[in-house]
Amino acid sequence: MGDIRQSLLPRDVLSAAKELLYHLDIYICNLVQSGRQPPQVDSKTLDLIEEFILHAPKDRNAPARRMSALQELQLLEIMCSCFQEQSRDTVRQLMFSALFGLQGNAADESRMALLGKLVSMAVAMGRVPILECAATWLQRTHRVYCVRLAQVLVDDYCSMVPGSVPTLQNIHSASPRFCCQFITAVTTLYDLTTEELTPPIELLQMIVSWIQEDPRLVLITFLNTPLTGSQPINSLDVTPLGGLVRWCVKAPLAYKTDKKQTPTHERSENVPEVGPLFSTLHLSVLQVLMLLPNILNEKGLFGRMGLLQLDSLAALTSELSRLLDQADKHAHASDAHAAPQLALDRLAQALQVAKANGALLCSRGRNLEAVLFLFRPSRLGKVESKIKTVKMRKMLVKHASKLYPHFCIISVFSRINYFDFHSSNNVLLIHKLLEHCKQLVFLLLLNKSVC
Repeated sequence: MGDIRQSLLPRDVLSAAKELLYHLDIYICNLVQSGRQPPQVDSKTLDLIEEFILHAPKDRNAPARRMSALQELQLLEIMCSCFQEQSRDTVRQLMFSALFGLQGNAADESRMALLGKLVSMAVAMGRVPILECAATWLQRTHRVYCVRLAQVLVDDYCSMVPGSVPTLQNIHSASPRFCCQFITAVTTLYDLTTEELTPPIELLQMIVSWIQEDPRLVLITFLNTPLTGSQPINSLDVTPLGGLVRWCVKAPLAYKTDKKQTPTHERSENVPEVGPLFSTLHLSVLQVLMLLPNILNEKGLFGRMGLLQLDSLAALTSELSRLLDQADKHAHASDAHAAPQLALDRLAQALQVAKANGALLCSRGRNLEAVLFLFRPSRLGKVESKIKTVKMRKMLVKHASKLYPHFCIISVFSRINYFDFHSSNNVLLIHKLLEHCKQLVFLLLLNKSVC
């Protein structure tokens, strides 16, 4: 395609970009039909894209070509139509990669700026082909750039334009693949280390509703991508589970810290709602983890591939330890122990359920101890005791699940705080509880048959 440069130079910036897109589509179609494996766009074509679409000057002394805001909007509409009209996914993916694949040069900033605007427009217009290409881009690109794209969408739909959240929420049905990658990117972006890195309430509500409606959503990338063990270095995680666990565990302490630093008269009315939202999210994450054994067995990966990484859990443990130290400074407050206890509860539950269902690969003692050793001995004891409590709950569920499925679900996720499960004297109480459950189930079944 290098020979068309002379014909593009006399044209205005919009006309030249439109003409180049037309020739690029033809060039990539021919490239795919040639059967060359893997099909690869040559460097001369990439140079043309940088010069006439991204407007990176070929000659440093030459003045840069610039589009007006109206011309840029027209170019975005042309690109949307180009991807929408191309019926072959392979061609679309190659074209998207040629336009927005990062090259490690000065044109990458222009690439990112144009990409953010194009994907934002695709969300607004429901352009599924572009969202699907963007999902692939998010899988293959360094996470630093992925979170930049996610930040653009959050700014556009959760901050800048009031009432536009429902538009972003539609990506769940338009492109589940992109939705999954978007969740992974925003959980990487918002790590709850500062107030600026705390997810907006609108974003949190949206993600909770997505996962609550369809727990398998967070596994779509994992389910639909051949995993060869050669994931790009520093790319996003294959699922957002690690980021979601971090949100749930840190939220009680991170939001409490922010709340103490914010004057009462400036506090948002939505702040009290984050507690139930994170509780719902934690429940949904545990439900997703419990789906994994069947999925991993079907892929032949149970015991061979963990979706939660030990190094990320070790980092989470370190962050949580720091937050707990900060919480200790406010130990005189009446509710000072509630938030730390909730954070420890969630960490213990996530570790236990992940380990039991194949999401976390570690030896029985040594590797898990390596994750938890950062806690002070008193806190480590609390985490270990909570893990034992979860094991006891699993024992209850093992028997209750034979009786009634709905009771099984309630037993797993309800907070059973009425018994000291560490005392052998209370085994009789547990058996009494099971007997009462049998009676309750019998009454429920009887009532169901009568109705």
